[in-house]
Amino acid sequence: MFHGLANTTIHARRGAGFSRRPFVLLCQTHLRVHHRIFTDQPIAPGEITIAGEEFHHASRVVRVRDGEAVEVFDGRGGSAAGRVKSIASSSMSVIIESTIPSRESPLSLTLAMSIINLEKFEIVLQKATELGVVAFIPMVTERVELRPERYRGKSERWEKIVFEAVKQSGRAVTPRIEVPTPFNDVIRRDGTRLLFDADSQPSLEEPVNTATLLIGPEGGWSEEEIASARASSCLFRRLGPRRLRAETAAICAVAIITARYGDI
Repeated sequence: MFHGLANTTIHARRGAGFSRRPFVLLCQTHLRVHHRIFTDQPIAPGEITIAGEEFHHASRVVRVRDGEAVEVFDGRGGSAAGRVKSIASSSMSVIIESTIPSRESPLSLTLAMSIINLEKFEIVLQKATELGVVAFIPMVTERVELRPERYRGKSERWEKIVFEAVKQSGRAVTPRIEVPTPFNDVIRRDGTRLLFDADSQPSLEEPVNTATLLIGPEGGWSEEEIASARASSCLFRRLGPRRLRAETAAICAVAIITARYGDI
């Protein structure tokens, strides 16, 4: 679902430093959107055919009908408004009516997320995709607690989680998920690298339009990793005075950087 804005009036608490006048917050509410269907065909004016798993979900689960408005996307940046022309036993035809403006952020963020508890790691994949991340690097750090066999072979499941988040959030680009990568390889990459650490002095702010965000595991960064990051010219950031769980830190970091330099 996409979200709109509605006014909510809240009365401030009485007491020193608090106004007695009500103030208004803009709160998000759900807006109805058309069912979204993935296609690997070029999105252009005309007619396309939907088959396979996407057909099954649209016709049997969501139960779209002849003449119903839908949205089609290709995972590579293309999306369009369309209408179901006909539904057969194993496929449906959709007429493309108009292209849809991009909902992608102007900020290109890669999230290098330390491999944490797999359930929490998957929450990060989902939420960071919704926020606009374009790529994920499952990162192996000194204090990662999971053995490699626990996360080896998870790529297909992770890709499905990301795909479903793209579909739900209205995005048209499916983020890529790289293979698990050692920390020392990540910090040597080109471009701006922002390492989030509660105990490090933040670097001077610099505007960015492309960046890699590095988030540590539950046990934090080792002293050697911090030193290596400094030697590799990583920039340091903090997320306030409180210590956050790794999954919370990842979601907050993406949201804050996107709000500062992107489209939130």
